[in-house]
Amino acid sequence: MRILHLTNHVQEIGNGIVNVAVDLACMQAKDGHDVAVASSGGEYEALLESYGIRHFDLNQSRTPLNIIKAVWRYRKIVDEFKPDIVHVHMMTGAVLAAVLRFGYKYSLIATVHNEFQPSAVLMGLGERVIVVSQAVGESMARRGIPKQKMRVVSNGTLGSPRQRSIKEYQPLPLHHPAIATVSGMYRRKGIGELIDAFVEIAGDFPDAHLYLVGNGPDRESLEEQARNTQAASRIHFEGFQPEPKRYLLATDIFVLVSHKDSSPLVIPEAREAGCAIIGSNVDGIPEALDAGKAGILVPAKDSHTLAVNLRQLLSDRDRLQWWRTQASQNLERLSATRVHKETLAVYKELVPDNTLNNYEYAKAKLIHN
Repeated sequence: MRILHLTNHVQEIGNGIVNVAVDLACMQAKDGHDVAVASSGGEYEALLESYGIRHFDLNQSRTPLNIIKAVWRYRKIVDEFKPDIVHVHMMTGAVLAAVLRFGYKYSLIATVHNEFQPSAVLMGLGERVIVVSQAVGESMARRGIPKQKMRVVSNGTLGSPRQRSIKEYQPLPLHHPAIATVSGMYRRKGIGELIDAFVEIAGDFPDAHLYLVGNGPDRESLEEQARNTQAASRIHFEGFQPEPKRYLLATDIFVLVSHKDSSPLVIPEAREAGCAIIGSNVDGIPEALDAGKAGILVPAKDSHTLAVNLRQLLSDRDRLQWWRTQASQNLERLSATRVHKETLAVYKELVPDNTLNNYEYAKAKLIHN
């Protein structure tokens, strides 16, 4: 099949949507498909090229002049690449691919990554709408997306083409016990509540340190919040890190208490690293933690309950180790390979039989040769 992915950019900045799109593109190309990505570009272009994936420049910024340019550019890309599938990962691309579809024979797939955004309903323009968790599917159904259009393909990142094997990473020399999160620095990610919870228990555990890994628009206000506490010297803002697994491997307790989170990619990575995990009981987080079997679930926006659970883990070594072991179980379903296979199955619902037959014939011939 000829598959074209549309995403805003392919920058290496920890953007989960971009990471999913890049993983899929690389694994599809490795599987023998002809794959291209259209975006405004970024560091992952080199990785895409190494997999034989063509990158087309497509600026989707929403200014009147640029939209006109994007329409012209998109038509040129489709005319040249002639995709069987156009897979869109963000709202502007969904509108562009749907509105300009007339006269072309491609099938349109849309993945809902951030359903909490009001414009996510535009992803319903796809013939098939992939949702990254059961919770996202239920939310989109309430917003009017027909259930018969939707397919659940839960996020999984283990074995990603973007990363080396976890065995090749060395843990960082962090202070212990180490509590950490890897996240965009947004208030909606629960960073403020995590800081408050750490401050609440810091006096009882003078050796504990908190590591906040990531960048984002709320970082400055969060740093100010931390500075105004008695535990400020033990709260570390680490910024964006291209190899967050080094932090995860050195972390005792990983925390992600987002207010909203469709299906965070970092939870599979924290599980693989063997962290004890505390997550908020919202959206796709419980699914990523096997409904609470692989991690402790707490209410969102509740720093005191988070502090209670941190205290229990820090004061009971056996309890901490038990949750670390639980996180490390049943990792198979969290693989990027599983995501690739399930996504391909969605494509095959729409691609004409003759295209599939030609693909399978060519793949068999390649294997035979």
